[in-house]
Amino acid sequence: MPHVDLTSEELRDEIVKSLDDSKAEDILQIDLRGKTAIGDYMVICSGRSSRQVTAMAEKLVETLKQEHGRLCTVEGKETGDWVLIDTGDVIVHVFRPEVRDFYQLEKMWLPAGDAVARQA
Repeated sequence: MPHVDLTSEELRDEIVKSLDDSKAEDILQIDLRGKTAIGDYMVICSGRSSRQVTAMAEKLVETLKQEHGRLCTVEGKETGDWVLIDTGDVIVHVFRPEVRDFYQLEKMWLPAGDAVARQA
């Protein structure tokens, strides 16, 4: 298994690419640097069903492990409503749309008009 040290930006880009390839919807990137110690970036996206949410999360974790030797902590995969993937530098949240609307994580981390968030 190759181990490639990625910068947090490269890791974020790999994550977004994997999610995009899996047909994730509404991918949002949030720059956390200087705001919290939990990571450098947060990526939030939606899947259309519990099955897709789980499949996207599994594919992302496997890709990061196989291609970059990065082990991740995963929570919530059993239900497929909200899967949290902690890669160390990037925190990934994969939601079903209704669950994402309910928790509204974006509002917690993004002040109104924050220019550092980018839609992918």
